[in-house]
Amino acid sequence: MTTQYRIKPLQMAMLLASFAAGTVKAQDNILETIIVTSERQETALQDIPASIYSLGSDTLEMIKHVHIGEVLNSVPGVVFNRGNGQESLLGIRSPVLTGAGSCGAFQTSQDGIPLRGAGFCNVNQLFEANSEQAGNIEIVRGPGSVLFGVNALHGAINVISPTLGGESEGDVSLDIGPNEYARLNVGLNGKYDDHSFGAYFNGASDGGYLDDSGFDQQKLNLSHRYTGSEVTVTTVMAATNLNQETAGYLDGGFEAFKNDDLNRTNGNPEAFRDAQSFRLHSRIEGSTDNGSWVLTPYYRDTDMTFLMHFLPGAPLEENGHESFGLQSMYSSGGNGPLTWTAGVDFEFSEGFLKQSQGFGFGSFPSGKQYDYSVDTQMVSPYVLMEYQSSDQDQLTLGLRYEFLEYDYNNQMINGNTAEDGSSCSPSAFNPSGTCRYSRPGDRTDDFDNYSLQLGWIHDIEANVQLFTNVSLAFRAPQATELYRLQQNQQVADLESEEMESFEVGYRASRGNLSYTLAAYYMKKDNVIFQDSGRRNVDNGETKHRGLEFNTLLNMNEAWSLSVTASYARHTYEANVAPRGVTVILDGNDINTAPKLTGNAKLNWQINANSNLNLEWVHMGPYYTNESNTHKYKGHDLLNMRYQYDSTNNWYVSARITNLLDTDYAERARFNAFSDFSGDEYFVGQKRGLYLSVGSRF
Repeated sequence: MTTQYRIKPLQMAMLLASFAAGTVKAQDNILETIIVTSERQETALQDIPASIYSLGSDTLEMIKHVHIGEVLNSVPGVVFNRGNGQESLLGIRSPVLTGAGSCGAFQTSQDGIPLRGAGFCNVNQLFEANSEQAGNIEIVRGPGSVLFGVNALHGAINVISPTLGGESEGDVSLDIGPNEYARLNVGLNGKYDDHSFGAYFNGASDGGYLDDSGFDQQKLNLSHRYTGSEVTVTTVMAATNLNQETAGYLDGGFEAFKNDDLNRTNGNPEAFRDAQSFRLHSRIEGSTDNGSWVLTPYYRDTDMTFLMHFLPGAPLEENGHESFGLQSMYSSGGNGPLTWTAGVDFEFSEGFLKQSQGFGFGSFPSGKQYDYSVDTQMVSPYVLMEYQSSDQDQLTLGLRYEFLEYDYNNQMINGNTAEDGSSCSPSAFNPSGTCRYSRPGDRTDDFDNYSLQLGWIHDIEANVQLFTNVSLAFRAPQATELYRLQQNQQVADLESEEMESFEVGYRASRGNLSYTLAAYYMKKDNVIFQDSGRRNVDNGETKHRGLEFNTLLNMNEAWSLSVTASYARHTYEANVAPRGVTVILDGNDINTAPKLTGNAKLNWQINANSNLNLEWVHMGPYYTNESNTHKYKGHDLLNMRYQYDSTNNWYVSARITNLLDTDYAERARFNAFSDFSGDEYFVGQKRGLYLSVGSRF
């Protein structure tokens, strides 16, 4: 028989579920919302003591995003900076984090399988998920280490594939837009007896908004689901390819993005990024007399080559890794006040990184600068218990232990030299002739981490709840932080970052109005950063506190309004003096940390066939340097979307981005390093019209 059981919070967050941003078609983010994962397992939002936001299929279909940032900027607590092409930088209850291991603060997955192996994150890894054809995109805000393990320090994003098992159907569409943008989307679902099939492909080509930029991208998902009498097996293959001509920061001075003579120039026409990924997993699930079980073996392979145009000498980096893993889970039955879920996760990876430079000068020698391999082993048992202490109160306790081992092998000469062992040439900036890059000798590093989560939900009255969540979370150092050293550092003696988090929330559904209000306080210790001597150190402290709000108002059958907002303060605390700063920044705002962000969508269901949506996106001001002496003023954008669905299965849509043609920056920073200096921007695109035509069959 088909497995049936109620998901507990751990299962929900590991598999993730869907409740969309509000429209009349999909009235979600309400207490009664049934959260349905891609594996057809359900729980209600009212049973989750955490802040989780999901963008459902109706929202994704309406936005038809070219870049995933177009949908994530509507999530409270998320700050998203689009880079050039498909590149991005992310913040979840955090500033937008940068640097070698910044991506390690967020777990990003597709169908619950991490896009990158433990220790091998990349800040741009979200382009390795097929978000364009997702059934849902879910965001966990706040520490998720008990739920996800490594890399879920500030939060998690899971892109969920479309659900299999329904009637046979298909969808084919073509999108066109400015700068020679074109995309073909094909989706097919089929069913035969106990077998369901799915195939989803999208291929996009973009000529680039800036000079000598653009990308070609292809994504393919193949799915199969077998529903037997004893077990259900769902298998998903995901492959992506990106070939991108990259544009770097615009450095033409303060607010150069407003200068029409400069704002489409590309100072790095030689830059590029080529990236491929492949993942395969099978989710095998069944039941016993006393509960249910799930086993999910998976395989992952990634490769990336790109020109590091943002570094002196523009070195070439090649990196990749191959992984085998297994996620396991057993859940007790639903009878009685106490239920529990437990399991063990395993992962084994083999990774590599090479960096080389053609023309050498000063501290930057020609030839190879890094060439190493890293093998990792990760074992992580976990348990989560849920106790229904009364009709109004539900308590949860979650624990996870994680053992992560790195086996590092340097395939070059050890130390701070050129490839042939010679010293680098002295220069005005480097009179001693010390080479910039340093290579530690072969070594093994182990990390043992524990995480804890306590949750409580109290039903004040029908459809009105109070919830709290206390968490202790962690992030192990990434391989690049441990082994990609600079100048005179020979060993990076790093500990795991640790987070203490407290959250309290209030949510309610009252007639045609649903809303959630949540406040959080987080303190992070052992913060890893590169200090003023270019050493990777871990003695920093930061604080993060904020207030988040989302609401859905259905004014009548035709009109609805959804609003999300976040007010946050992210500050440096003790011991933090990053590169380019000579004093400890105790109390300063972390750069790229806007205090206020918001999003509002007004939706008009004109009739059964036509829908119009107007969106307002607000990015508040933020400091662009650690010393808080330079600032980006923020921006407000309007987007408008219209879709018409005919009665004979074809549809057309039009989307106007940046409707008011506002000059803005996707990202702003002030670069104060000795090599460069001044305001730099990723330029936001001017008003653009995108048209789509498609057919469902």
